[in-house]
Amino acid sequence: MEALLLSRWQFAITTIYHFLFVPLTLGLSIWVALLETCSVTTKRPHWRDTSRQLVRFFGTLFLINFALGVVTGIVQEFHFGMNWSEYARFMGDIFGAPLALEALTAFFLESTFLGIWMFGWDKLSPKLHCACIWIVALGSNLSAFWILVANSFMQHPVGYVIRNGRAEMDNFFALVTNPYVVGEYSHALCAGLSTTGILILAVSAWKYLHDEASRAAFATTLKAGAIFLAVGVLGVMGSGHMHTQYLAQANPMKLSSMEALWETEDPAPFAIVADINQAAQKNDFEITVPGVFSFMLYNKPTGEVKGINAVNREYEQKYGGGDYRPDVCGLFWTFRIMVASGGLMLLAALITGFLAWTNRLKLFPIWLKVLPFLLPLPFLANTSGWFVAEAGRQPWIVVGLQKTAAAVSPNLTGLDVWVTLIGFTLIYLVLIVIALRLACRHIRQTTVTYDLEGRDA
Repeated sequence: MEALLLSRWQFAITTIYHFLFVPLTLGLSIWVALLETCSVTTKRPHWRDTSRQLVRFFGTLFLINFALGVVTGIVQEFHFGMNWSEYARFMGDIFGAPLALEALTAFFLESTFLGIWMFGWDKLSPKLHCACIWIVALGSNLSAFWILVANSFMQHPVGYVIRNGRAEMDNFFALVTNPYVVGEYSHALCAGLSTTGILILAVSAWKYLHDEASRAAFATTLKAGAIFLAVGVLGVMGSGHMHTQYLAQANPMKLSSMEALWETEDPAPFAIVADINQAAQKNDFEITVPGVFSFMLYNKPTGEVKGINAVNREYEQKYGGGDYRPDVCGLFWTFRIMVASGGLMLLAALITGFLAWTNRLKLFPIWLKVLPFLLPLPFLANTSGWFVAEAGRQPWIVVGLQKTAAAVSPNLTGLDVWVTLIGFTLIYLVLIVIALRLACRHIRQTTVTYDLEGRDA
């Protein structure tokens, strides 16, 4: 296999591994900070002790996840020099700036204060200790912001000039305020809340069923976790809708590919099920809802949406002859997997919230047994969303400026990539098995007590 294809596979695999931990870091840092805030501000002594135990319980899960995120993320930056040196040469002046700021303003911040938080339990005042975890949460989410600033430029370049065959930054403010960042960042942040919400419900349900001493405490986290999850999923839906509207102008090819809309239609339908035949450029079997796609984009029942073929003709006139269509079949189905996963998570939040807040959890133990099996849903949604975002800009690595085929390192061989691809995959597999074993052992062995009789004292 050629170096280009293998390099794309390698970057995809290592990024998917890394992105398993990133959303959980974003949301779990906020959840732990909220728990510790409850511990510091509550006037109920029994809940203060319980919430402090919950901080340590979920804080340990956060530390395990954070460590895996750091280890898997370090490799990502080396890819640009090893596999994508032509991209680094062409884009280094722009892409390097947000990455440097991510390290200086975010990673150093979160790692430093995370260390203080870890070892400062008995050395700092409760309020100061709580402030540390909020700084960690700020740093984690600021880190995501800078990474998405860099990624948004690849999706929608702004604030640059081309000099001597290289892209150079012309306007840093334009780079940071790129409208693409708003949609990407809000979507990623809410995805982090959703991922954490499912984790809370899955873990709390298991503890409720299998750890009688911890049942009262985790009945409370089931209540709060359902709200946390609902807020996250609704935020994902809202930000996704907003970003989809922006895609109609910024990247119509990606948008039409998500719907496999080959020809321009007014109004455009929304396809629910389709058998996509790219050779014939036709959906042979489909169920469509007329006009819904246009309605989602423009908030009105009619509106023209450009088809894939029309956009491809425009790109041929603008950039020269060629095929500018991404993997339409892949985008079509992964988009629906993402949406379906989000719908199931919202349903889980509503059912769990109803049962928990009406004190009916004991009446429906079967639902508590189901919740742990829903844990893969947010990771499936996050991975599908990443595929839509990144595969949707192909064949470009930077839309309109550099194609992926022109970005690979010129002296790279297929054997070089095979060795590192196999090596990274095996190492990551070992790491994730170790992390899961540590997390599962911690969940099984850690008890969180809550004195129900004295809770209102």
